[in-house]
Amino acid sequence: MKKEIIDITNRIIERSKPTRSAYLNRIEAAKSETVHRANLACGNLAHGFAACGKEDKAILRGVNHSDIAIVSAYNEMLSAHQPYETYPVIIKEAVKETGGIAQFAGGVPAMCDGVTQGQDGMDLSLMSRDVIAMSTAVALSHNMFDGAVMLGICDKIVPGLLIASMSFGHLPIVFIPAGPMPSGIPNKEKARVRQQYAKGEIGKDKLLEAESASYHAPGTCTFFGTANSNQLVVEFMGLHLPGASFVQPNTVLRKELTKAASRQVTRITQQSGNYMPIGRMVDERSIVNAIVALLATGGSTNLIMHIIAFAKAAGIIINFHDFHDLSEVVPLLTRIYPNGHADVNHFQEAGGMALLFKELIDAGLIHEDVETICGRGLSRYTQKPTLEDGKLVWVDIPKVSGDPEVIATFEKPFSKHGGLLTLKGNIGTSVIKTSSMPVDDVVIKAPAIVFEDQHEIDAAFKAGELNKDFVAVVRFQGPKARGMPELHKLTPPLGVLQANGHKVALVTDGRMSGASGRVPAAIHLCPEALDGGIISKINTGDIIELNCKTGELNLLVDEAELSQRQCAQFQKNNHHLGMGRELFGAMRRNLSTAETGACSLFDDE
Repeated sequence: MKKEIIDITNRIIERSKPTRSAYLNRIEAAKSETVHRANLACGNLAHGFAACGKEDKAILRGVNHSDIAIVSAYNEMLSAHQPYETYPVIIKEAVKETGGIAQFAGGVPAMCDGVTQGQDGMDLSLMSRDVIAMSTAVALSHNMFDGAVMLGICDKIVPGLLIASMSFGHLPIVFIPAGPMPSGIPNKEKARVRQQYAKGEIGKDKLLEAESASYHAPGTCTFFGTANSNQLVVEFMGLHLPGASFVQPNTVLRKELTKAASRQVTRITQQSGNYMPIGRMVDERSIVNAIVALLATGGSTNLIMHIIAFAKAAGIIINFHDFHDLSEVVPLLTRIYPNGHADVNHFQEAGGMALLFKELIDAGLIHEDVETICGRGLSRYTQKPTLEDGKLVWVDIPKVSGDPEVIATFEKPFSKHGGLLTLKGNIGTSVIKTSSMPVDDVVIKAPAIVFEDQHEIDAAFKAGELNKDFVAVVRFQGPKARGMPELHKLTPPLGVLQANGHKVALVTDGRMSGASGRVPAAIHLCPEALDGGIISKINTGDIIELNCKTGELNLLVDEAELSQRQCAQFQKNNHHLGMGRELFGAMRRNLSTAETGACSLFDDE
């Protein structure tokens, strides 16, 4: 393995020793030497199987077979989650073939960031992750279960399920995806139409027509946003079956993978003799593998916060610096929109996950000898699933990319850098995704224009006030201020200005996610404005320098003058009322910083 990867991993292990040790002791104490339901009183157990049929009750009375929990984020509004409607029946039948029982333990909420972008409901998006984690904990709290399967794909759903899974780290847990929708109109065309609409060249009817041709069927959106980045990360942590991430919904192969995953969880329960709980399986090396895979593919910046949060739930301490240092040694090996023209279906056709695993293993960039739901070692993930005579098998893949413009080699990467930088300076600490930018050594020095809502930028753009070089400062978007909504409404107007030759950049304590475009965006800024960060003292006209060459982000204002300025005041009533936001005050106030996962669930925050 690359020495730099080993050194960073050892740094994380050393940093995490006290918390990881305490965590492993806790999950060891939580495990049962027999089925967990054997610890229940007769009244408890009777309630637990009261609704079951006679045959299932007979199995659950015994202590020889596992009871598997199904936790699902199914709903009909999320295209990615709609296929989950039929999964519980498939899972129950598959588990029953092994002699066990599967029970639907609970549903968790699942909101779609695509629906809430630019809307008031987006203020709840990040906080929904913690709600999902707590909802999953409620589902698993009955102590009936010896293992679990998690049905979730999109933005905050998978991270929420992962946080809860780590909390129940004594259980074996398998994640089951549903796959991407078929490709619609090219992503480049979709972006072009959005910019046309932003410039007023087409009407809403043409925009809706293009959007509907892009998001058009069951399955995940096909660009490489947070949903598909989630699937990549989960598979690299060994929590999917090999090659399961990007098989399309409603296919025979997809159904067979779901059945196989359901059977697999019963093979790693305490009763199987091959016990592998998720809390032991996912260790510091698994987390490093997840980060390396994210960087090698130019994945969603949302995963920075999410990996930090679910790693911490397993006693593993990660920070921005770890991402930055790994990015220095991990090359960019894929071009998937918004980092290129291809979508995840094209990535799958070019060799997909199996080829990516092979490249990263051969290059010594990931820890191969980790535990997975299929046993020890990631080499089996270099094969792809297929059907032979109706049976699910894994086969070798071609050793070269089916499309070198989509998947590159370690010897000839698209970039020698993983495309993620930490920027530091007197404004604070932020991250910037460079993998989708025209060049990754951008330096912008320009006057600030201060906004406190993304809609203000759209209005200024339409009024013709932004035809110049500037740095857009969008503040009071941080975790404690507004729950850290995504700011995608900024992408089309800033993209138009950039295309027109203006040097523009964004500085914000909010976030942009996997759909971050070509505009340099210093996001996740800490400390946030509501905590008195320097961003709260920036005035329109102040000069800001964003320097990707040196990794600096500075406000070029005399320190003496800055010390005399008052922090701007947040108008919370405009953003804390309506669309349910008033119900989240306690959670919002307790969210940690972006660099510590923007999480409300840990007592020490």
